[in-house]
Amino acid sequence: MGLNINDMNTETIITKEEIATLKLIPAANDRSAEWFEKLSYSVRLGNEFKGKTTISFNSTDGEKTVDTTVWSLTEKFIQLKGGILIPLSSITNIHY
Repeated sequence: MGLNINDMNTETIITKEEIATLKLIPAANDRSAEWFEKLSYSVRLGNEFKGKTTISFNSTDGEKTVDTTVWSLTEKFIQLKGGILIPLSSITNIHY
């Protein structure tokens, strides 16, 4: 379920600060154990290694992609550095 570089042609890459200006909407996403493992690893990558994760998600303005540090994971959201939240239901792809 990795992000294919060819897929990025249809997505808009934004900064994490721009997320607050968007209305995020649900996506048809994979809720498998592997998907949750990728989410959990992105938190570990951010906290232990200060590594970034590329996250694609749906908004009313189309699919957006952000390359950022993930700080935490709850049942409904991932939290990015700076307290920015992305609903899990909006995420279309995770890549690190």
